[in-house]
Amino acid sequence: MNHDDENELFKRLEADLATDSGAEVVDLGKARSARTGSPDSVTDSSADSEPGQSGSESDAPANRVMVDQPTAPAGPGYLGRLLSAKRRAVVPEWLKSTAELKTATGWVARHYAHVAGYHGLRAPVYAARLTLQAPTGAAKFVGGTLRWMADREGEPVRAAAVRREDAAEYLKLSRQRDGRVRLRTLVAVLALFVGVGAALAIYVLAPGWLQVVSVGAVVMALGYAGRKADDPVIHRAVELPKATKLTSDIVLRALGALGIPAINSAQAKGRDGFEFTAPITRDGPGWRAEGNLPYGVTVTDIIERRERLASGLRRPLGCVWPEAVPDEHTGHLVLWVGDQDMSRASQPKWPLLKAGSVDLFKPVAYGTDQRGRWVEATLMYIAGVIGAIPRMGKTFLLRLLLLIAALDPRAELHTYDMKGTGDLDPVGNAVSHRHAAGDDDESIVYCLNDCRALREELRRRTKVIRSLPRDICPESKVTSELADKRSLGLHPIVFAVDECQVLFEHAEHGKEFEEIITDLVKRGPATGIVVLLATQRPDAKALPTGISANASARWCLKVMGQLENDMVLGTSAYKRGVRATMFAWADKGIHYFVGEGSDARIVRSIYVDGRDAEAIGARARTMREKLGTLSGHALGEEPERVDAGYDLLADILAVVPADEPKVWSETVVARLADLRPEVYDGWDPEALSAALKPQGIGTIQVGRRVNGKVVNRRGIDRSHITAAIAERDGKRDAG
Repeated sequence: MNHDDENELFKRLEADLATDSGAEVVDLGKARSARTGSPDSVTDSSADSEPGQSGSESDAPANRVMVDQPTAPAGPGYLGRLLSAKRRAVVPEWLKSTAELKTATGWVARHYAHVAGYHGLRAPVYAARLTLQAPTGAAKFVGGTLRWMADREGEPVRAAAVRREDAAEYLKLSRQRDGRVRLRTLVAVLALFVGVGAALAIYVLAPGWLQVVSVGAVVMALGYAGRKADDPVIHRAVELPKATKLTSDIVLRALGALGIPAINSAQAKGRDGFEFTAPITRDGPGWRAEGNLPYGVTVTDIIERRERLASGLRRPLGCVWPEAVPDEHTGHLVLWVGDQDMSRASQPKWPLLKAGSVDLFKPVAYGTDQRGRWVEATLMYIAGVIGAIPRMGKTFLLRLLLLIAALDPRAELHTYDMKGTGDLDPVGNAVSHRHAAGDDDESIVYCLNDCRALREELRRRTKVIRSLPRDICPESKVTSELADKRSLGLHPIVFAVDECQVLFEHAEHGKEFEEIITDLVKRGPATGIVVLLATQRPDAKALPTGISANASARWCLKVMGQLENDMVLGTSAYKRGVRATMFAWADKGIHYFVGEGSDARIVRSIYVDGRDAEAIGARARTMREKLGTLSGHALGEEPERVDAGYDLLADILAVVPADEPKVWSETVVARLADLRPEVYDGWDPEALSAALKPQGIGTIQVGRRVNGKVVNRRGIDRSHITAAIAERDGKRDAG
């Protein structure tokens, strides 16, 4: 058969098979070429293509593109994997931290000191109870000895042999019993003679103290032998919490109960649905499990189901804290399960409660995390926002931060309690330079007057900092050393407002409050001015975006929705899994803290009640009196009235004539600086835009012809200024 006949036969066979069974005949040579990706396969594919078709359009198996190349490298080599490997710490983290080691040592010392004191006080009672139980113990000892001598423990076996009428086994057991009884009787008689002899020797020869000790020891031993199982003589000094050890089975069971399809599907197919990347270990007062969730499942999905997760673990909600790891992918879960509810676990004693002072330029402990470790915050160079629904501890947290600030005798405090309940009075009346409580007109005007004064102080400080030599102020900001120089007047200033929405939503002065405080938030930190704002309504009206967007420190207790969460913690915090909505109603004082250059942390702030707050305030006042820094409201001084100082809108009309309907912002700020250099010196177009925004005026594109070309820049429309003045004056007249 020649080559043409062979090809004809092959094609006929292929057609018959395709007609009969729907199968196809595969050319093994082409299939092998396709698998190996050889050049011949590409050539063959093109050759077999029909006219007008490319190789990629053909249905032949040889044309299939192999995505996973078998000859491709599997990944980095062994050395490459070693270079990128994550090494676990040889020394535990808690052992590296001196503060945490001291805290742990203190806990252990206090625990055993408490146990020793508890039992030491009750030692006479223990001795009396053991003495009363000694006769019972003596009877038990004698009876037990006689039963041992008579080999009573073997009696059931011998009785069983009798019941079976097994004479041979019974005789064997009887001989064994007789031998035991003889030996044990001998031992008991010898012990009796030795014991009686020792007792007589101690009675005759030993000193009195040894006799007392010996008799006491025997009585106590007999008393212990006579104890009742349900009535122990010695009770526990400390009731340790009983927490179930966290195991992989418990974790997988809990994850499977969340109703997440990817996890349930994996577990239904016999897989775990969770890949543990590290052993489950003790981490502080709890257990830590870490691993990877199935593809497509994120840590946020777990956080959303925290209540169901706690149910699956059979633990209280306050013990279960799923977390994401910032440096890992979004499916990497760290699950920490505490022994106790975080809101009920005992906290270590706050170091500043009874003694100590503060340097606001250094971190200060103000709360603990889930593991009981101290969490620190630095109050300088920040603007802070505190948000929460009512009754979750927002005001107490603000007061705690103010107490910390008060313990720096250089700090000048301006405190405003717009709620009017007096929660800030322990600080305000003791040390504050300015202080007011309530939302009445008098308090509003008092606060507005202070804000205007702070704006002038901000401008003064910028000039002082600008005038200092570089070797004294190299970073153009206030330092602790500069704050010590009282001649410069660069001491820390802390401006704090509880229920700040009262100021920003005020019908008459709200815009001015927003303008001034926004300026303090943006430029104040570098000049030593700290702004702390707390609100129970964290929305755009209560917390203007110009302020919330520039707050570098954020404390968010429980809130009800995504909008409020992101207003306090920052845009997209909710999507990243940082959700203060997961806190329970019982989690008072527990919050997310964003600051100190790190990711969000869950913190439980130290609780300082009213009496302790007054004591700390009195201590802070004494420190100021010794240093001579007590001033203002704390001394009973009334502030001088400070006028607005300037009317921005009127000044713009003064420098922009009517024949210039539209002017560039840079031209306006230059003219304003010539008009009032003490006010507008240093302003730029961005500062002008920020100052006009609270007035409801925005900048526009203004085109000017320069050297024959049209140049567009941001500017103002004069008609907008006149309309805003007319509307403002009309409201004032109506009022």
